[in-house]
Amino acid sequence: MRITDVTGGEGGAGGGLQEWAGSTRSTERTWEGGTSPAVPRRVLGTRLRLLREAQYITRAEAGEAIRVPSARIAELEHGRTGFAERDVADLLKIYGVTDKDERAVLQALADQANTPGWWQAYAGAVPSWLHTYIGLEQAASVIRTFEVQFVPGLLQTREYARAVIELVHADASETCVQRRVALRMRRQQILYGPRSPHVWAVIDEAALRRPVGGTATMRAQLRHLIAVSDLPQVTVQVMPFSAGGHAAAGGPVTLLRMPVSELPDVVYLERLTGASYLEDAADIETYRHVVDCLVTRSEPPAASREMLHRIAEEME
Repeated sequence: MRITDVTGGEGGAGGGLQEWAGSTRSTERTWEGGTSPAVPRRVLGTRLRLLREAQYITRAEAGEAIRVPSARIAELEHGRTGFAERDVADLLKIYGVTDKDERAVLQALADQANTPGWWQAYAGAVPSWLHTYIGLEQAASVIRTFEVQFVPGLLQTREYARAVIELVHADASETCVQRRVALRMRRQQILYGPRSPHVWAVIDEAALRRPVGGTATMRAQLRHLIAVSDLPQVTVQVMPFSAGGHAAAGGPVTLLRMPVSELPDVVYLERLTGASYLEDAADIETYRHVVDCLVTRSEPPAASREMLHRIAEEME
């Protein structure tokens, strides 16, 4: 199992040139407007990995050739960082890519991968590693999430979000809290855009009965969940106490599907003091199965709405 860890948890085809270029053009339509560099980064990173493996070159050897650590090559291939133009050009030379058209396509991807995301304006308010997750979230076509303790960030009200942030960051300044809340609210705009992802949230009943921020704030949050579940691209299910134990009882899980078939799903696991991305295909499949089981064992969407109504009424 390969796991990439980050600290400070928050709140998450080696085909020919013609085939690949066609896929790339399709991807460009997906991220038109430059809303997130995550997809071009992952597409380019995947292509560079395939090129390297085709030449039987290790990451350490590739890094030595361009005078960077092998960890830097791993970051590039996993799409977690931008690409220096010179690094891409040097890697393509090392990997034996001489076709001018293919080089042009990959260099264009590198340019798009370096486009700053809107969330860069919040640098300092949140850890730099969280920008990677936000970029993936903003680019995803499907977001499947399970939460045990809190309502998912994309479905939180401003007041509830503030209460959660103050719990997790008790020592933060008022300015920092306000910026974190503003960032969370800005993330939610993807729910109302022209290319909204399908957000499928399973929420443990405990998270809905815990009055974070007080009874009034929690009641308003429940009403908001009912309202947002009316959106065609949002599905909310409740994991009731009556279901007993379940596969993801250990903590929250988020699966993000990219809008490009060549890219695998991303599994994001959050902890109290950090978060992890699972990268092995077997691990991704395991968590996909876990989420499928959660959906099956939870109350259906209509019954979940009724539960949300009942819990809100109990807080009157």
